[in-house]
Amino acid sequence: MTGSPDAIIIGAGVIGAATAFELAKRGWKTLSLDRNGQAGHGSTAGSCAIVRMHYSTLDGTAFAWEGYHYWRDWADYLEARDPNGLAEFRETGCLVLKTEQNGQLARHIENSRTLGIPFEEWDAARIRARLPIYDLTRYHPARRLDDPDFGEPTGGAVAAAVMWPNGGYVNDPALSAQNLAHAAKAKGATFRLGTEVTAILREGGRVKGVRLADGAELHAPVVINVAGPASSRINAMAGVLGDMTITTRPLKQEVVHVPSPAGFDFERDGMIVSDSDIACYCRPEQGNHILIGSEDPPCDPLPFVEDDTGYDRNFTEQWRTQALRYAQRVPSLGIPSQMRGVVDLYDASDDWIPIYDRSMLPGFYMACGTSGNQYKNAPIAGKMMAALVEHCEAGNDHDARPLQFRLPCIGREIDVGFYSRKREINRESSFSVLG
Repeated sequence: MTGSPDAIIIGAGVIGAATAFELAKRGWKTLSLDRNGQAGHGSTAGSCAIVRMHYSTLDGTAFAWEGYHYWRDWADYLEARDPNGLAEFRETGCLVLKTEQNGQLARHIENSRTLGIPFEEWDAARIRARLPIYDLTRYHPARRLDDPDFGEPTGGAVAAAVMWPNGGYVNDPALSAQNLAHAAKAKGATFRLGTEVTAILREGGRVKGVRLADGAELHAPVVINVAGPASSRINAMAGVLGDMTITTRPLKQEVVHVPSPAGFDFERDGMIVSDSDIACYCRPEQGNHILIGSEDPPCDPLPFVEDDTGYDRNFTEQWRTQALRYAQRVPSLGIPSQMRGVVDLYDASDDWIPIYDRSMLPGFYMACGTSGNQYKNAPIAGKMMAALVEHCEAGNDHDARPLQFRLPCIGREIDVGFYSRKREINRESSFSVLG
């Protein structure tokens, strides 16, 4: 790159790389900075990379349905063939069990009908036929291992579920970010990796650029914070917390990997399953394993961390709790003595809905609070962030009159104010990883 960039993007995870790609396609000279040595090697690498369509809010559902289309047509979207190969979207379907806790999925069904998203309603017999390893006994509420009632049935059985056939997962989330970075570079974007931002620079009442750990200064009229679990620290550096009613914090999460029960190939025949009765979700994992995550029931602690670089990366009893909760549903599950899986950080907002917005500092933008449920939306989030930056830099007051953004694949317009830093906490949220 010759001269100063038009925009500096802090973060080269999947959403940061998508933002660089979309701005570069619009002719912007972008410079992406990341403290990791390779794109996608932060929290993106630890993502479960699930692509699903069911959300409790209509806007969230629309955004996710739009996002699906880019993963389905991944190679076409990138417009450039990465010589290191492409991440693969595996369309397994996403099965969500109907429970009292999710309102028997009435709102999710209504959202899908409104948006024309395919879904099927399954009874218990069909669930068992498709997943013969499953026992549908009810155990709600979810409990921890030290609860004397852990593992005790609470009466009856789960009777039905909804299947979204277009759900699935991406097999290599880090590679997907690298694919986006490669595509962005093909459009003229520049990346500097292994680089730590230590200050946000100001001049004349707006952002001026960044200072790096080695003391170097990089100048640009636009800076975009897509720093994942470091986002709150970067926002504090910029001095933009003052008008934010929604904030973000890094949250430690543990994901379990266990072998599929003998006689069943979950990698080939399994699917995404969301199960609020036992407060777990799962998906196939390579090597005929099952990946198990928590749906954050009230009994589980939320281990927010102060330091997004020096947190404890060891598994805890949460690993065993999640594994044994899932074993309630799959009694033949074997629990290995060695804990395997992922320990990483989420960048979680107060209501688990992201912030895609400008800030009180002109020229400084944020795509924050995205972890846990926004990986799937990375391509459309990047496209929307590019549109938002151009909208605001053209002199429009996004706070007073939020950008109305058209989702090109599904032909629906959304109010980007839904993702405002100044919004009230959205009471329609699940207040969990489900978003």
